[in-house]
Amino acid sequence: MRYTIYYLITLAFFITPVRAADFSNNDFAQSINFTWLLVAAFLVFFMQVGFAMLGAGIIRVKNSLNFFTMIFMDFSLGALAFWAVGFALMFGGSNPSIGLDLGNTLVGYSGFLLSGQANDNYSAGFLLFQIMFAAAAVSIVACAVVERLKFRAYLMYTLAVTMIIYPIYGHWIWGGGWLSQIGVRDFAGSGAVHAVGGFVALAGAYLIGPRLGKYDKDGKPNVIPGHDITYIVIGTFILIFGWFGFNAGSTLAATDLRISVIALNTFMAAAAGATSACFLLMSKSGKADITMICNGALGGLVAITGPSAYVAPWAAVLIGLIGGIIFVKAYWFVEWKLRIDDPVGAIACHAANGIWGLLAVGIFADGTYQGVTGLIAGNTNQLYVQSIGAITAIVWAFGTGYILFSFIDHTIGLRVKPEQELQGLDISEHGISAYPEFTSNTRDGRQQ
Repeated sequence: MRYTIYYLITLAFFITPVRAADFSNNDFAQSINFTWLLVAAFLVFFMQVGFAMLGAGIIRVKNSLNFFTMIFMDFSLGALAFWAVGFALMFGGSNPSIGLDLGNTLVGYSGFLLSGQANDNYSAGFLLFQIMFAAAAVSIVACAVVERLKFRAYLMYTLAVTMIIYPIYGHWIWGGGWLSQIGVRDFAGSGAVHAVGGFVALAGAYLIGPRLGKYDKDGKPNVIPGHDITYIVIGTFILIFGWFGFNAGSTLAATDLRISVIALNTFMAAAAGATSACFLLMSKSGKADITMICNGALGGLVAITGPSAYVAPWAAVLIGLIGGIIFVKAYWFVEWKLRIDDPVGAIACHAANGIWGLLAVGIFADGTYQGVTGLIAGNTNQLYVQSIGAITAIVWAFGTGYILFSFIDHTIGLRVKPEQELQGLDISEHGISAYPEFTSNTRDGRQQ
């Protein structure tokens, strides 16, 4: 009898009508969308764990703590810089060049705690979501310059990327700027995040030069093995998981049921990228290198990020297959032909596939989302404008990255001293080792 009474009370609680004045259908939809936006932001934040593990696993043990610190500061210093300045430049109105229309000062909208908008709930959630994207763009650059960059130089470029370089291109394509006005589409950031981060990384890696011992006197690259393959695999799985928030979260609304197609496209492109990279490697060397396979999956993800909402799943598979091949070919080209040392493969993964993702919109968009059509639907103009967006990303990111890293080099300096590089940046830049109990030392005190 007692359990029956409990049951009836519970049932009455759940079936009690809710008055429309208390909670309308519109309120419910807004709550669902707001929750989805926050969950997506949390997922993208979790990608920082994937970046940290992937990069640290690929590099040597003596520099792993340095890389962890870089990634940690991406969303620390980088978040403050984007909050204070970058967000306003990115979303400050529909000015074709730069966002300056929000608030009475430069911080204006992004510094909403300072400008009287502390109770603007949606603004806070959207800002949080965008902060995570800015942190991802900076993390891409870290992967290309790790093991020889001064930590102070890293902090300086983190500020520049999150305050100026990323927000301005982001404004052009997402904030009502000139690229969006001519029709360029980049749903979740193949160009805005990945190509921009990748080409800034290219400039940095070119100017800082290769790691000691990377190339022989005849220019042949040597393999510098990473210290933990497990980190690489786990980090890649985490990145794939977080990418659901990155891509599907860019709808900004759970009531936009396209999120299911976007999520499927995201996963299938990752699977296809890993598969094509695996078979290409086996056809060349007979070996399936898990490090390259993981990066092939990431190449597929970068490629599908821009077109994820606009294409059918079959196209996502094809985009991912090509993305995996592009990563492997671009990695070999950067290392063997350009002789640029990119330890984690950020340039091949993010720069090359970021451009492919932009172009893929103009090829495979089928008109089923927001009316965006590409070549397969008979629209040649979309590929033309996507090409403009791609060329702009290359010129803007590499050009500003080159200026930035040149300035740093001529002021505080980019690179640590050779003896510090040999010792390892964990000790020389931070004074501690990530693995003090397991680090072996040679007779001259240099960590291996």
